[in-house]
Amino acid sequence: MESHTNSNEEFNFQDLVSTYYQPLYRFAYSLARNAEEAADLTQQTFLIWAKKGSTLKDKTKVKSWLFTTLYREFLGLRRKSSRFPHINAEAIEHELPSISPDVVSKLDSKRALEALNEIDETFRAPLVLFYMKDLAYKEIAEILDIPIGTVMSRLSRGKAQLKKILSTGNKPIT
Repeated sequence: MESHTNSNEEFNFQDLVSTYYQPLYRFAYSLARNAEEAADLTQQTFLIWAKKGSTLKDKTKVKSWLFTTLYREFLGLRRKSSRFPHINAEAIEHELPSISPDVVSKLDSKRALEALNEIDETFRAPLVLFYMKDLAYKEIAEILDIPIGTVMSRLSRGKAQLKKILSTGNKPIT
């Protein structure tokens, strides 16, 4: 890995792994809903960093670069396997977005996790990135390769779907 740090020494590989492994793994797990696949995606992301990370000149873009790379790897795997991914919400139970107190009193945590899983992946990914990974709209737009306006729209629609599911028990309209 030494050969990959020659032109960009401010990026210490061990520091990057220490700082970003857990957030990347949690994001991968929320997409893949499988511990092994999440670990593979996270490791693949760092392998790609080891090969190509030295080309990143702006140190402030490391987080976005890593999350974008992981998301693109996930999409590539999804295309290859031709299956629809689901979030294993039990792994992120403590990170669900807040909902009104009257709704909270009417449901249990298992139902909330099921509701998150019922949301279309198109809207689930921005929700996870915004509420669980604390990313800005711009970072989400870069990761998902969509305009900022689309991020805001998908967040709004995703929250509406989650609220509808939680308040009525109905599946969302996509």
